[in-house]
Amino acid sequence: MSRNLLKSHRDLEIYKMAFDSAMIIFELSKKFPVEERYSLTDQIRRSSRSVCANLAEAWRKRRYEAAFIAKLNDCEAEAAETQTWIEFAVKCSYMDIQVGREVYGTYNQVLTGFVNMINNPSPWLMKHQIYPINLPN
Repeated sequence: MSRNLLKSHRDLEIYKMAFDSAMIIFELSKKFPVEERYSLTDQIRRSSRSVCANLAEAWRKRRYEAAFIAKLNDCEAEAAETQTWIEFAVKCSYMDIQVGREVYGTYNQVLTGFVNMINNPSPWLMKHQIYPINLPN
């Protein structure tokens, strides 16, 4: 998709991947043991959702390169945290290993996208417009 046609963070492929993955995690985590409700279940849901929420914030901060990159760094950190919780879920036998690999792999793609955006932010930034000032004679 051309960057010129992007009207919202929801149009970004990376957002769609992260959102779909967060929904998959939500569904999978419904089957986690009750004793994990306030630990692993809560943590994996929060971090996976936070990837999307931080990307929405980053999108709105495109006027300022440093702010944009800072939020993308938050996205990257939350995606990596989600991968860690996926590892725990698989090791604890709460998540099938193949499903875990697939979701983990999707987060690798998401992370790659964030790293690319961080390393080359200029195409994503809003273009500053200079408005002429009419000075009195």
